[in-house]
Amino acid sequence: MSTRIAINGAKGRMGRALIDAAREMNLSVVATLDVGDDLAAGIRDANVVVDFSSHHATEAVLQAVAAQKKAVVIGTTGHSAEQKAKLLAAAAGVPCVWSGNYSVGVNLLFALTRRAASVLGSDYDAEVIEMHHRFKKDAPSGTASRLLEIILEERKLTADALRHGRQGITGERTSTEVGIHALRGGDVVGDHTVMFAALGERIELTHKASDRGIFARGALRAAQWVVSRPAGVYDMQDVLGLK
Repeated sequence: MSTRIAINGAKGRMGRALIDAAREMNLSVVATLDVGDDLAAGIRDANVVVDFSSHHATEAVLQAVAAQKKAVVIGTTGHSAEQKAKLLAAAAGVPCVWSGNYSVGVNLLFALTRRAASVLGSDYDAEVIEMHHRFKKDAPSGTASRLLEIILEERKLTADALRHGRQGITGERTSTEVGIHALRGGDVVGDHTVMFAALGERIELTHKASDRGIFARGALRAAQWVVSRPAGVYDMQDVLGLK
């Protein structure tokens, strides 16, 4: 099936990267949309919508693609847990790829983190550190949030185990907590490190992005993949065959 793409959020940094990447990959972009545009009219000639606009727009995007039976790739982050649960239920009605990060390398990091968390016991303290440019509006990043989810899943912990930075007299670190630290500054595209530290050794898994194009190319790869899939919510692990 040919891929006819509508890009929502086309004026943003990722939107511009998507347009450039589509040109490089010889993909057909039939519509470029942004805030205030008629979403329903704009996606009419597309068979997949790639959305990197705002988490405030996700519900409207899902309603529009469901009404017209389009596939969708969601790349926005910043949803609360409650919002995301509601939106995922709506997304299941169409072919949807939803990921906090569309980089091939980052998705390999997800797989390696799951493996490490399953092998290393609670005597290995788990911490996640991420850094992004000064303009990023949400924290932690979608990628860091997914890394945390993976660690919590493998260790059978709940979100109550998360420690968002530390301040004051915190006491000794417990074996059941998972730390998350968000750094912001400059023009950093995206750095993520997962650390497992025990007495006597430390393992660090790190991915550093230097070009926003890696996310755009991954999202467009997801768009090509999802147009021929049945309704349901997928992620980049599905796209890349890492599951």
